Amino acid sequence: MSPTLRSAAGSDVGRRRSMNQDSAATSSRLLAVADGMGGHAHGEVASAVAVATLLDLDARLRDVDLGDVDLLAALGEAIADAAARLTELSEQNPELRGTGTTVVAFLVDGARIGVAHIGDSRAYLLRDGELHRLTRDHTLVQSLLDEGRISAEEAATHPRRSWLIRTLQEGTPAEPDLFPLEGRVGDRYLVCSDGVTAVLDDAHIREVLAGIAEPDDVVAQLIALANEGGGPDNITCVVADLVEGVPEPDDVPVVVGAAQQDET
Repeated sequence: MSPTLRSAAGSDVGRRRSMNQDSAATSSRLLAVADGMGGHAHGEVASAVAVATLLDLDARLRDVDLGDVDLLAALGEAIADAAARLTELSEQNPELRGTGTTVVAFLVDGARIGVAHIGDSRAYLLRDGELHRLTRDHTLVQSLLDEGRISAEEAATHPRRSWLIRTLQEGTPAEPDLFPLEGRVGDRYLVCSDGVTAVLDDAHIREVLAGIAEPDDVVAQLIALANEGGGPDNITCVVADLVEGVPEPDDVPVVVGAAQQDET
């Protein structure tokens, strides 16, 4: 049997925000988190559009042999489509100009995984008890850190650590990082918005991922800890285990956050 995902997703407004601008979705093929840009026009619209576009991709692939699909190309096309949808919406409604979001998405075909990333939401892999950060933040501070102009300690408290230099935004060509990942049965993946990582460092994240068995319980604990740490932003996470088995025949995506509100 080919490996498949066993996943859970959750989203919370946090302690300091009045609304949730994050969106997320999971299925047996897809993991996705989008964090609408706080302080920008209608970030919840941007994140919902990004996740809806990825769910459209998921639906198109439901009855397709994924072995024939270029996972990275499919993700790249979906991100470009989301950017085009945002641009079209902003042309129809000037209030949506400047709308943008981060995106992290996995497209999974057994052990073959494609990853797309833009912004400062993150993806992690827990394998054999070790935590690996899979994505690199598209922020000013990460660029300064990469160039050796600041230390990791300075980066952690830098006043501009949330300044994004690359996002999915209306009116702008999307430039996501696209890369393959070879999965192994037993892997655990975390995809999350910075409402998690602004509060919990990698050591705390590893402890939770390694110490709790069920993905649902991991999600609940990460959200609780982020809120206990002040909940400065919306908190969204997807946790998935790569397990042996076949997807349920009625595989219905789970949607949370602004995208869930948009569906109702």
